[in-house]
Amino acid sequence: MRPNLVRKATHRMTTATLPRAVRSIRSPGLRRALIAGALRVIAGRDVLNRINVFPVADGDTGNNLAFTMGSVLSGALSRRTAGVGELLRRVGEEAVDGGRGNSGAILAQFLTGVAGDLGDHIAVAPARLAQAVRAGARAAREAVAEPREGTMLSVIAAFAESLEAREDVLDLRAWFGAALERTRRALAHTPEQLPVLQKAGVVDAGAQGFVHLLEGIGAVLGGESVSVAAAAAMPELDPLLAHGDDELADADPTHRWCSECLISGHDLHPVAVREAVQALGASCVVVAGSATRMRLHAHVVAPQALFEVAARFGQVESTKADDMHAQARSAAAAGGVAIVTDSSADLPDGLAETLHLHVVPLRLNFGDQDYLDKVGMTPAQFYARLRGSAVLPRTSQPAPGDFRRQFDFLLAHHPAVVYIGVARAVSGTIQSAETASQRGDAARTFIVDSANAAGGQALLAIAAAEAARAGADVPTILARLEALRPRTLTWAMTRDLTMPVRGGRLPAWSKTVVDLLGLVPIARVKPSGRLGVVGGLFGRARLVGRFAGYVARRLPRGARWRVIVGHCDAAEEGRQLLGALRERVPCAEAWLVETGPAIGAHAGPGTLVVSTQPVED
Repeated sequence: MRPNLVRKATHRMTTATLPRAVRSIRSPGLRRALIAGALRVIAGRDVLNRINVFPVADGDTGNNLAFTMGSVLSGALSRRTAGVGELLRRVGEEAVDGGRGNSGAILAQFLTGVAGDLGDHIAVAPARLAQAVRAGARAAREAVAEPREGTMLSVIAAFAESLEAREDVLDLRAWFGAALERTRRALAHTPEQLPVLQKAGVVDAGAQGFVHLLEGIGAVLGGESVSVAAAAAMPELDPLLAHGDDELADADPTHRWCSECLISGHDLHPVAVREAVQALGASCVVVAGSATRMRLHAHVVAPQALFEVAARFGQVESTKADDMHAQARSAAAAGGVAIVTDSSADLPDGLAETLHLHVVPLRLNFGDQDYLDKVGMTPAQFYARLRGSAVLPRTSQPAPGDFRRQFDFLLAHHPAVVYIGVARAVSGTIQSAETASQRGDAARTFIVDSANAAGGQALLAIAAAEAARAGADVPTILARLEALRPRTLTWAMTRDLTMPVRGGRLPAWSKTVVDLLGLVPIARVKPSGRLGVVGGLFGRARLVGRFAGYVARRLPRGARWRVIVGHCDAAEEGRQLLGALRERVPCAEAWLVETGPAIGAHAGPGTLVVSTQPVED
């Protein structure tokens, strides 16, 4: 054999025995890896909730990351894509749309940044993926108005720096595993960077969630399968360690509302949005997304002010505002049954905080502008707007996602949730809550139709919350509600039918007849939950006292009563009515509240509402 032929044959034999470099990562494998990572984040959410102490110890980081990755799982990862670029673009978009909380928004921006750098690649080499991960880390840091070391941002940066942009990757598992190990060391370092973590003896919850994501990805990239059960089997932490009184006391008393919304439009500028939000004095500002769709997250004093700023840049949707103080209290008092109602209930000031009673706000709009009832717009602001607006307001039930977010958070800290909703006969709110329950943990979520509204619904929610605070279990609470529901009564009196006629609830001739007769109608919430006219008072003289007498005559004798008097922008008459009832009815407790849009949008200003409930011995 000639020498040159020997050299060629020897070369072929030598190269055949050398391992070949990994040429590309393709969409099917990456999709499987991301599914495994998402499942690991979801499986670990309870532990993440327990170690959540920064920026506020509100115990919801695990839920926020699980909700974010759940949106990605049910969306982008539920179907095949042609290439890696398209897959990551969809993942980023779903994460922006479904992102929750500070950690969810940061993760969404990281994923969006990776996708933006990759473009439309069908397959991607490890070195190119490493480059895109660095771009994602930069995008995540730029999305945060005031980046802090020792958080998720630090761990994302450590991963990006550790993932080597090598052209000769021979073992994908080892390549990714080396970066993952350095990322774990960065996670362990977070308590040294943030004193609040060191004090609580925990790592940053968002950073731990990101490591969970990488662990799932790394296992599948190396050819392994991932056991969700194994991912969930993590050491239990004492919840009081992460949610003690000190952390709650350290929470910012002004920026209590963790608020978010989606902004859609054309040529959106994240920097401009972030600067406008910071001008409000907001904290924990994160702006994630693309030039056409963004998720805005911030901790603010007034959620509606944030949403109004967002509306200057594009169409605002999916607004939400969570009371972090209520969440922190719930996490600190974990153990008993959690009680939830909706904002149709007119709760006396301070009772929700005292009784750890959670409220899901209804949606309210004037024309194209949406508000969160009693959060984005107070009753007083509602009536001021109502008096001067040519556009009739509309109320609508919370979306199932609003209930799902609340239920998931509470079930992470409590054995069960009981929700007491506005009457099914007049609203779809109960159905929305049932949908949320079916999509979540239906076995631990109990939906109760109050067959009432306003003060009546509030009295039932208060009774349930008192029972839960006393340690009652779910059957005991449900039995108490069942016994009190038919005995909890609500009446309403309105002397002006303008709003019911404008809203189409009454024909125009009814107002004419009532005005001619000098009749003031009285309605009552019937056992079905519907409000129906049951009587009336002729003439306007001593009207408030006569209404009090009407109610008192219809209450059974020999009982003591809890009474809630609600007024629709008629505070002085409300005080008079409360005083008149105290003179005529043996009141154990009595409160004056401002009735919200659930009644006011239909009955109009000047309406007075009385709700009563017997006091049990």
